[in-house]
Amino acid sequence: MNIVYFDCPTGASGNMILAGLIDAGAGWKNIERSLKRLPVKGWKVKLTKVTRQGLSGLHLEVIQGPQPCRHLKDIEGIIKKAGLSGFVTANSIAIFTKLAEAEAKVHRTSIDKIHFHEVGAVDAIIDIVGSCLALEDLGVKKIYCSALNVGHGQVKCRHGILPVPAPATVQLLKKAAVYQNELAGELVTPTGAAIITHFAESFGPMPKMVLKSVGN
Repeated sequence: MNIVYFDCPTGASGNMILAGLIDAGAGWKNIERSLKRLPVKGWKVKLTKVTRQGLSGLHLEVIQGPQPCRHLKDIEGIIKKAGLSGFVTANSIAIFTKLAEAEAKVHRTSIDKIHFHEVGAVDAIIDIVGSCLALEDLGVKKIYCSALNVGHGQVKCRHGILPVPAPATVQLLKKAAVYQNELAGELVTPTGAAIITHFAESFGPMPKMVLKSVGN
């Protein structure tokens, strides 16, 4: 049984999760081929080896053009039209539904009326669907996560200047183990929080397992 443990001393975002899974062995060519079945255009993915404090890692960036604001139903339609596996389709839609519920709670409205801005853009779709594809490719059965370092300070978004962690992120992190230290900035994004809290069975120390591969 394959297990993934996410160790997040510097937080978690959608592109970090996907990059880490690829670096751990998920087949990028197959993932990219599947992502291209999504009926959205004007994007490409750039994978780059980077060094941070002497340690190498894989950085993933989704390069995109202007995107429309999307509702949950729009994103559901995009995912369903791609004809991906039941695992990828169901989990991708469930993650976006979590995002919609968090945004609706913050704005005191319904999930059908929420306009996705940052998380409705192509990069969020690629990060979420790509992460589900990567987990499927790795044959992952169980997922665990460390406590999440959420950061502190402020972040600029379409709604203006918001506190860190952002209100929607806070909603998504209910029941997760979280903390702050001296690291400032938005360390956990809404997309990262939605992916992690959807899949993680628990938050805490690494469980007993045989280490097969590592992704950074």
